[in-house]
Amino acid sequence: MPPPAPRPDARSPLARALLAPVSGRFWRELLYLVVSLPLSIAVFCWSMVMFWLGAGLLVTFVGVPVLALLLASARGLAHVERGLARGLLGTRVPRTRPVRARRNSALGRMGALLKSGESWRNLLFTFLHFPWTAFATTLALALWGSGLIMLTYPLWMWFVPSEVGRNGIQIYGDTHRTEYLEAPWELALTCATGLLVTLLVPWLVRGLTAVDGMLVRGLLGPSRLASRVDELESDRGVVVDTAAADLRRIERDLHDGAQARLVALAMDLGIAKEKLLEDPEAGARLVASAHGEVKTALQELRDLARGIHPAVLTDRGLDAALSSVAARCTVPVSVEVDLEERPAEAVEGIAYFTVSELLQNISKHSGARTAAVEVWRADGRLLVQVRDDGTGGASLHGGTGLAGLSDRLDAVDGVLLVDSPPGGPTTITAELPWTARTGTRAAGAGTRAGTWTGAGAHRSAAS
Repeated sequence: MPPPAPRPDARSPLARALLAPVSGRFWRELLYLVVSLPLSIAVFCWSMVMFWLGAGLLVTFVGVPVLALLLASARGLAHVERGLARGLLGTRVPRTRPVRARRNSALGRMGALLKSGESWRNLLFTFLHFPWTAFATTLALALWGSGLIMLTYPLWMWFVPSEVGRNGIQIYGDTHRTEYLEAPWELALTCATGLLVTLLVPWLVRGLTAVDGMLVRGLLGPSRLASRVDELESDRGVVVDTAAADLRRIERDLHDGAQARLVALAMDLGIAKEKLLEDPEAGARLVASAHGEVKTALQELRDLARGIHPAVLTDRGLDAALSSVAARCTVPVSVEVDLEERPAEAVEGIAYFTVSELLQNISKHSGARTAAVEVWRADGRLLVQVRDDGTGGASLHGGTGLAGLSDRLDAVDGVLLVDSPPGGPTTITAELPWTARTGTRAAGAGTRAGTWTGAGAHRSAAS
């Protein structure tokens, strides 16, 4: 379950700036820097010693287990750093995959650690994080302490011994002259400077910890290749489940529909054969009834074949196929397909069944009076948009049919976007790759499933 989205801050920019030094976020970020400094020092020293020890002992093979131990400890420390970043910075980074050895032996596990790119990236984090944390923590604490000292300087004057003969603290002195902060304008300027520094330090700390967050996400999270593998494994499961569900549906439709009618037809023809000589009129009636059953069975088989893959889609493309689907909808549907060429066959089929399912939802649930289907190409993607003027309220959540449709589109690097406020109208946009190959999601494709909230919601804006 994804974490809830943070609530927008309703305070004015001035209020946020004035309250930043006492905000919980500033104290958490400052605590992260303070905790990270000693931890990064210890980790850096350990990593440097073990790395050079292992590198120096590689000629004797003793260096291999030393480096494997170093990489294993780097993975463990990465888990600690991810926890700190999640708890104090709000930076959520997925855990990396456990190292899988082909052979369940000590040598096999050491070899898997040494071949793991994620383990080496974790080790690189320990080398880079120490100098950055030392700089960031020193800078943040120095400025924060200086700002507080300057802001509270008049209070410090109370502690200056009166027998010194001065009402201020000496800031400079040599054999020729001395300088004290004692004049009223000097006190005011010092306090103003301290206030300014104190107000600016939280934003500086936020920027410094943002770099920490980038390091954590870039070096302690799963690599792009590993993320892509996980995504493809998930998509493969969706495809397998979808194919199994389709096979069960076809089997059920055949068993309950055409098969049952053909069995009844065989029985009727058998009875008619016996009646032809004894009672020709009764036999003729049975033959006529069987003829009607044949027509019904043929229509059911055609509908079933159309549900698997319509012939009109293969022969004439999306325009004719979607027009055929729209004609069967219970509400008037306008169809506009603006494609100069046909997309990949698999993508074309997915677009057809997406529109078919969305129009079925409109017929059953929307209460709409009219609907519209538009298909066009933009930036190497196939976009399919279905709109209706129904009651709205459609959602990708709650186990609805739209959620399953979104999973099917995601299996081919597609995305389903829904804009359906209560009261309507509803606009659902499916975005698909133009070709059927799998790979990195195209730029601008958006999230896997989300909510279409305005910009680009209509064809004129998207194209």
